[in-house]
Amino acid sequence: MGTCITDTLYSSFANLSLKRDYKNLSDDDSGVESVHDGAKLARELIGNALQKHIQSIDTDECEAGAEDAFFVADLGDVYRQHMRWKAHLPRITPHYAVKCNPDPRILELLAKMGAGFDCASKTEIEQVLAMGIDASRIIYAQPCKTKSYLRFTAKQGVSQMTFDNADELYKIKELFPTAQLFLRISTDDSASLCRLSQKFGAAMEVTEGLLKVAKQLELNIVGVAFHVGSGASDPGAFRQAVRDARSVFDKGAELGFNMHTLDCGGGFVSETFNEMAAVLSEAVDEHFPPHVRIIAEPGRYYTSSAFTLACNVIARRTVEDKAIPGNNSYMLYMNDGVYGNFSSIIFDHQHPIPRVLQTQSKQDGYRYSSSRVDVLDSGYTSAEDEAHGREQALARKATTYSIWGPTCDGIDCIAQQWQSKDIVDVGDWLYFEDMGAYTKCSATRFNGFTDKHETIYVCSEPDAVAILKA
Repeated sequence: MGTCITDTLYSSFANLSLKRDYKNLSDDDSGVESVHDGAKLARELIGNALQKHIQSIDTDECEAGAEDAFFVADLGDVYRQHMRWKAHLPRITPHYAVKCNPDPRILELLAKMGAGFDCASKTEIEQVLAMGIDASRIIYAQPCKTKSYLRFTAKQGVSQMTFDNADELYKIKELFPTAQLFLRISTDDSASLCRLSQKFGAAMEVTEGLLKVAKQLELNIVGVAFHVGSGASDPGAFRQAVRDARSVFDKGAELGFNMHTLDCGGGFVSETFNEMAAVLSEAVDEHFPPHVRIIAEPGRYYTSSAFTLACNVIARRTVEDKAIPGNNSYMLYMNDGVYGNFSSIIFDHQHPIPRVLQTQSKQDGYRYSSSRVDVLDSGYTSAEDEAHGREQALARKATTYSIWGPTCDGIDCIAQQWQSKDIVDVGDWLYFEDMGAYTKCSATRFNGFTDKHETIYVCSEPDAVAILKA
């Protein structure tokens, strides 16, 4: 039997930096209790995991695929995001968008912290139900559903679902007439990263007609849903959507529906979360009394920064500068690309930033250790701590690289131009942060390359470890 994930997390947390991050008052001459710094500890745990994994691989002798790209995921980062959510949006219950990253450890942690789940397919619903999650914590947030999936949800008792058109109402009447329905309305998502209203959402002028059709069919409308677009950047979009939802609530009440839930959808990103949350919280409190249940569907907010991806350089091609002899640039080929975990470049408009993890002259490009003592304790050394190496790096001219994936398709490009003072060659490693959203969930097996990459879990928050062990 394999080692339990929670035992591994507990061991990692207990063995690394606990004595530095927590002190009793008696241990501190100043009388001030030290505060746990989860972000600092996260870097140490992630760096340790990255280095431990790549140092176990000899690319000259390893088995085929042993040097495949891999993730390191910090569950403590997800925990901190959840605590942040509760602090800024205490009234709104998050229903995690499983499509964003269906990692089982992420789902387990969020479930144990009380989150619900936004599912859009039979497979996602099955995954959540298989964890023992009650069907009442799932919303089938797919306005246009496959008939067989609808029959499946009826059998499983997943009754909360969205719709945005009359045809869907007739389908639901036939297959799941007791469903609890949310009328999804369109929004102004012009300032979002991925616009959704061009595909889903009823225009405000047709909402009353849809409510009347539902009334005639004796269906159960319980709320309104909206989505301001994935990766939204305009707080005003939330404000206007809440106002529109209030209007639909009132129309529904006039027709005799018991409208009791508002679904605020997704669109949350970590960088703008505080600003967005302040606007959304104020709008919800202004337009909806306390007895109305409020939920939302965050995805990337929870997972984007929790995952770091490491890739091996499998080939290098020299590009000679005919005009300036010796001024060469290089094409680097990695073992992951846009058909794999970098699918976010195409599908999610992301621009992952390459960073050196390890080269022949730099053993710790991640620079995860916070002090010289930490480096010695870890068993790894950093080129940044070597005076000679540092002087060389400062004097060295930056080299221009382009970075490519492993497939035969010319579109498989990670970075058209990247400059680094490090000399990167075959067998070296690069890493990419913020790779936890819309990456491995949309990876393919194109050209025969794997879409299954190992994830190494760490946890920088002791409370999250305790939750998982409970």
